[in-house]
Amino acid sequence: MENLSDVTVFTLSGLNETRPHKYIVFAFTFLFYLLISFLNLTLMATIVQEKSLHEPMYIFICNLSVNALYGTAGFYPKLLADFLSDTHVISYSGCFIQIFVIYSYIFCESTTLTVMAYDRYVAICKPLEYHSIMTYLTVSKFLLISWVFSFCDAIIPISLAVRLPLCGSHIDKLYCENWSVVKLSCVDTTINNLCGYILILKYILQFLFIVYSYILIIIACLKSSEGRSKFMQTCMPHLISLISFMTTFLFDALYTRYGSRNSLQTIRNIMAVKFLVIPPLLNPLIYGLNLTQIRRKFLRLCNIHKLVQFAQ
Repeated sequence: MENLSDVTVFTLSGLNETRPHKYIVFAFTFLFYLLISFLNLTLMATIVQEKSLHEPMYIFICNLSVNALYGTAGFYPKLLADFLSDTHVISYSGCFIQIFVIYSYIFCESTTLTVMAYDRYVAICKPLEYHSIMTYLTVSKFLLISWVFSFCDAIIPISLAVRLPLCGSHIDKLYCENWSVVKLSCVDTTINNLCGYILILKYILQFLFIVYSYILIIIACLKSSEGRSKFMQTCMPHLISLISFMTTFLFDALYTRYGSRNSLQTIRNIMAVKFLVIPPLLNPLIYGLNLTQIRRKFLRLCNIHKLVQFAQ
C-alpha cells in the first residue's frame, strides 16, 4: 500500500448518499441543531437565573447542558457545511480537533452522570449529611474533575494516533473518529488498541459504580414512601439520561470496531451519530419536564418576559 504519511486532508464519505436531497437534509439538520441549542440554553438560563436552583443536582444538570452545547458544536457546524459542499473533506489538524471535542464530550458526559449518581446516593441514603458532604467546594471539584479528566482522556488516544504514519486518507463516516484514523496506519497499532481498551475499561468501572450506587438507593427507597417519591422525581430523569447515553455510545463504539462495512450507508450514519443526537435533545426535555422546580421556574420566567413585552 502506498505510504501517504504526509496526509494533509481526510475525505469523509458518510454523506455520499445524501447528495440528491442535500438541501432538504440540511434544512432538517439545521432546525434540529437549533432545537438542541435552544432547549439546552433555556435550561441553563433557568438554572443560572434562579437562586433557588443553585443546588448540586441542578448545577450538574446545567453542566450536562454546557457539555451538550460543546459536543454538538464540534459536530453539527461541520456537518451542515458538508451538506452544502460537493467535496466532503477536513484538514488533518481539523480532524484531530473534532476528535478531541467529540471524545472529551463523551468522557465529560459519562463522568458527570457518575457524579450525579453519587449526588443522588448522598441525598437519599444520607439526607442528614447531604449539605455537609455536597458543599459548593465539593461540587466545584467534581465539575473540575469532570472536565480536566475528560480532556486528558481525550488527549491520550489522540497523541498516540498523531504519531502514526498513514497509508490512506478515506474515513467512512460523517465525522472524524479516532479508530477510523488509526485503521489507516501503515504500522502496528497495538499500543493504540491497548489504550482504547483501557479507556473503555475505565468508563465501564464508572458505569459499575453507578449501578452499585443505585442498588443502595433502591434499597433505601424501599424503606419509606418519601424515599420512593424522591426516587421517582429526581432519580428517574438521571436514569433515563444514563441509559440513553450509555446505549447510544455503546452502539457506536461496538459498530465502529465490529460493524459490517457492507451495510447501508444510512444505517451506518444513524449508528454513528445517535450519541450526538439523542442525549443532547433528551436531557433538557426530561429534566425540564420532569423536575418540578425547573418546570415551575421556567414557566415563571416565560410569564415575566411576556409581561415585560406587554408593558413595552
